[in-house]
Amino acid sequence: MLEVRRLRLLRELQVHGTVTATAEALHLSGPAVSQQLAALEKEAGMPLLEKQGRRLRLTAAGNLLVEHAEVILGQLATVEADLRALRGGDQGLVRVAAFPSAARVLVSRMWRALSQERGRSPELRVIEHEPDEAAEGLRRHDSDIAIVHSYSLLPRDLPAGCEQHRLMDEPVLLALPQHLAAERTLIAGQRVNLADLADENWLMPGPETSCHELTRRACGSAGFVPRPAVIASDFSVLTELVAVGAGVALVPRMALPADTSNVSLHPLVHPVVRVVHAFTRIGDARLPHVKLVLEALRSVAADIELRAMAVAQQ
Repeated sequence: MLEVRRLRLLRELQVHGTVTATAEALHLSGPAVSQQLAALEKEAGMPLLEKQGRRLRLTAAGNLLVEHAEVILGQLATVEADLRALRGGDQGLVRVAAFPSAARVLVSRMWRALSQERGRSPELRVIEHEPDEAAEGLRRHDSDIAIVHSYSLLPRDLPAGCEQHRLMDEPVLLALPQHLAAERTLIAGQRVNLADLADENWLMPGPETSCHELTRRACGSAGFVPRPAVIASDFSVLTELVAVGAGVALVPRMALPADTSNVSLHPLVHPVVRVVHAFTRIGDARLPHVKLVLEALRSVAADIELRAMAVAQQ
């Protein structure tokens, strides 16, 4: 009979990479972790780990066992969540990791909405993380909700042991200097073909981000390689530089600064969409305090989408 606690240890070893890091994460000693993993190997009847230099890596049997462990642990989490819901009580701590524009727009409005729910609002902790970091932190149990994005040209895999909750879709817009839009007789909101901007200077997010790759792929689909004049990870910086004529940039709608009066914004002839999801560990979305935060995020996101549609129809 396989011991569930030992399965959890094996899964945590895969997440944290070493016995030492696993022991620290679970507040155990290294020898205790090693002893339990050795016992799990005896239960399984075959090697689950093998040495690779000074590190351990999972064998094929170890990886298979972790895949099953994800399902088992997810089901246990669901049961625990259902029992907690039956016991009642919405109070609890919810740790939210979010990429910058989601933290600024979605999380701030969600926080305000929950603060008005007397007696029901959970305690919130927020940390700003790019999507990859947020998803990894969720698996390490550093957070309870990870707000991430993906692009229609750049999908994102769902991490093992997690489930996703769609929040919103938002268009990626082309930001042009006002003088360039006037030269090309473009009015704000008019669709543009990226191929027509192939010779312009491009202002792009840092190469370590998926937003950088999004610009490269969108331009590549239009038949050219963008010439980067500026690299900056803050979209408000890129937008301000567009305003002073430094070049053009692709910017997701939610990442735009509050004041865009000095730039001309345009949807694309071949639309690119940024999809925003909340990731949770399997079963956690049933926990009353996590469920409250997810519901508030969905409500805020739906309101943002409705307002954007109303503006677009004017």
